[in-house]
Amino acid sequence: MATAIAIDGPAGAGKSTIAKKIAQKLGMVYVDTGAMYRAMGLYFHRLGIEPGEGERIGRLADQAEVSIAYEDGKQQVYLNGENVTSLIRAEEAGNMASAVSVYPQVRRLLVRQQQKLASVQNVVMDGRDIGTVVLPEADVKIFLTASARVRAERRCEDLKNRGLPCDMEKVEKDIEDRDWRDTHRAESPLRQAEDAILVDTSDMTIDQVVDRIITLYREKTAGSLETKKKEV
Repeated sequence: MATAIAIDGPAGAGKSTIAKKIAQKLGMVYVDTGAMYRAMGLYFHRLGIEPGEGERIGRLADQAEVSIAYEDGKQQVYLNGENVTSLIRAEEAGNMASAVSVYPQVRRLLVRQQQKLASVQNVVMDGRDIGTVVLPEADVKIFLTASARVRAERRCEDLKNRGLPCDMEKVEKDIEDRDWRDTHRAESPLRQAEDAILVDTSDMTIDQVVDRIITLYREKTAGSLETKKKEV
């Protein structure tokens, strides 16, 4: 049976960075669900569709095919056969992804693919509803968070490292707006699963967070193994 670590949390909490490192250390496959939604956001942005055009979004969602492949050990995201890995980190794609993810047609399309990946491989999967909807039976569930200001600072640092401009106040406002949308949407809202462990990364380094989650994973899986031995 495949093993899964589910990591949920708001935008900018460090989910992708943390999940990648955990997957690498444990020899598991990293699945960046946020990248899949960003690809959908890019798709609708290119079509010039506004976030409120629910009917058009629902009708056109099935025409978008989003897939993930690993090339030279790195995740590549494809949208209708085009490699869009370098394009989906733009603010426009991220904001559109948050806006269109409220629509059931978009979420159901991607959830099916995410569940299929987890059924055949040991995965570390991060997103907004992994522990609550996509992988409710995950071996370990983590809810990763940090203050809006800290998340904005991290986002700006990332943009600056890539030679892109950043307006700190605007980025922080965008993050707060996305938090509100993600937690108030009707379809699979962002929330901490009852059995998820809260990890606040505001005052932690990346390595500290990675070590913490790996420790939790090993403790949990070791406990599960002991339980199975006793049942036998």
